[in-house]
Amino acid sequence: MTSEELPPPGADPAQAPGELGESSGRAPVEQGGVSEADRVGVPEADRVGVPEADRVGVPEADRVGVPETDRELDLTDPKAIRALAHPLRWALLEALAQAGTLTATQASEMLGDSPANCAFHLRTLAKYGFVEEAGGGRGRERPWRRSYDTMSWRTLHDDQEASQAAAALDQVWLDRALGRARRSLTSKPSWPKGLGDALGQSVSRLYLSRAEAEELSAEIRKTYLRLTRDDRYRERRDPNRRPADAVPVELIWLAYPLLDLPPLPDADSPDLGGEANGGADPDGPAAPD
Repeated sequence: MTSEELPPPGADPAQAPGELGESSGRAPVEQGGVSEADRVGVPEADRVGVPEADRVGVPEADRVGVPETDRELDLTDPKAIRALAHPLRWALLEALAQAGTLTATQASEMLGDSPANCAFHLRTLAKYGFVEEAGGGRGRERPWRRSYDTMSWRTLHDDQEASQAAAALDQVWLDRALGRARRSLTSKPSWPKGLGDALGQSVSRLYLSRAEAEELSAEIRKTYLRLTRDDRYRERRDPNRRPADAVPVELIWLAYPLLDLPPLPDADSPDLGGEANGGADPDGPAAPD
């Protein structure tokens, strides 16, 4: 599965899910001509939110407007996955996560594209259930919002078409996410003051069995959800509820097998640095005659 969040505990690590960002709370749906049959969502019974025990330090009175559960979108339709594997459509969803609601004109100003092109791609996203009309437009303006809070899809499928579509979507989100990470991590002098000490990076290499990989992933996911789904952060999906000193910080959790390591030396081969050559260093200076 490929994801911007983490696969559920016990998920196949070779099939890791993909999720995209945050959105405003659930509101009455104005579908703008998109039939319910075209919406690629998750049954209500499967939209599992954050257990009450995992809610961190936010009084009930402060949870105004914060949905009790996240709206989860599990992509399984190859056509919907393929439709999303487009850089501008992905950028539109990211822009909606940042702004909450946008018209095509507002989206074009954020992304540097034409209003007509943004309108076309927003309608395409609506066709497959990724966005919905937010209402409140004036004249010909049509504000849009995302129809989900988290999104996931599986990369490996028995169906070849689905696998190819998911691989194309993986490429789009990885290009954007890792491109942003590279630009930011190589521009630390431009970071807001103090963030350089507050944030960090780490790389570890472990040798894991599949069972160990599943256990490690589940533990990391549990901690990740406990911290990031604190209602303090979930309510900030609404731009009006973000503190003045809050800056956008992107968290990426990646784990992957290393496929390009050089092979280890053959244990039965002669020891080039030992008795086979008299103990001489093969990379050192030549011995005198």
